[in-house]
Amino acid sequence: MKLSARNILKAKVVKVTKGAVNTEVILQLSGGEQIVSTITNTSAENLKLKEGSDAYAVIKASSVMVGIDE
Repeated sequence: MKLSARNILKAKVVKVTKGAVNTEVILQLSGGEQIVSTITNTSAENLKLKEGSDAYAVIKASSVMVGIDE
């Protein structure tokens, strides 16, 4: 797999919740952190996502916001 995104994180699928239109996918990184993504049901079906399977979190952002506590 070659992508233009610089942030490609290997993960395990820990939960897949199908809705009426979209599917929520929770991925767990090797350090224990979790990333939640919402994708279309069609994409989830095409990827054959299920709990315990390997997947990648691919993050591509044109801007990153920075904030502080006041």
